Amino acid sequence: MRDRIVGRPVGRPVGRPRGRSIAGAVLSAVALVACGGGADEPSGPTIEPDAEAIVDASAVAMGEVTSVRFELERTGAPLYIDAAEAIALNTVDGRFSVPGSADAVVEVEVGGALKTELGAIAIDDDVWLSNPITGEMEPLPPGTELDPSSFFDPQGGWQPLLENLSDVELVGVEERDGTTYHLRGTAPAAQVEVITAGLIDDTVVIDLWIDPVTALVSAVEFDVDVGDGVTHWKLELTDYGEEFDIAPPPGA
Repeated sequence: MRDRIVGRPVGRPVGRPRGRSIAGAVLSAVALVACGGGADEPSGPTIEPDAEAIVDASAVAMGEVTSVRFELERTGAPLYIDAAEAIALNTVDGRFSVPGSADAVVEVEVGGALKTELGAIAIDDDVWLSNPITGEMEPLPPGTELDPSSFFDPQGGWQPLLENLSDVELVGVEERDGTTYHLRGTAPAAQVEVITAGLIDDTVVIDLWIDPVTALVSAVEFDVDVGDGVTHWKLELTDYGEEFDIAPPPGA
């Protein structure tokens, strides 16, 4: 992912909702670590290996996120970003900063054959997408759903998603770029729609990998039937708290 998207030439082939609270000591520990820790930052888990305790702590930590890098991979049945259902989303490599700035490189598949990379930038309510022929950044065309800032909304998306998970279980403690808690639960359609930028609005069984120290989500995976088959959604979240230079395209 480049430090900034500037419109380079593109177009080349290529059940129970929960309203619980965690003990103050656990929330305080999570908040301190999520905000930066320090020289005495703990190296081992600070959250007990209990499914409800983990998701409650994660809801707090994710709601306080200020920036993140996200990498999305969609496989299986296509998900279309245009009303004509001609452009399918494949991957997104993006960065997000509060309150609503993001940029991304997006791989799409046109007509089920041609794969093309597009650049996308969102600043507040303005969204620009690179023209697949000229590579120039242009305002998002009407009827196209591709706002990179919509893939990550700390307080409007991730916090309520975690707060409203039902049937939550701790699958296990796993090694996935470090020790993580692997959880599984059922996410309501309203929250799934937010974290998928409006592309999916079904209730899904979702797998999450959560850091046992910071309570931040490192990965999410789920399957959903979209009519033409089952699509698989995989999202990796890294670089929490990094400072990103996200700016409008030249001349905007």
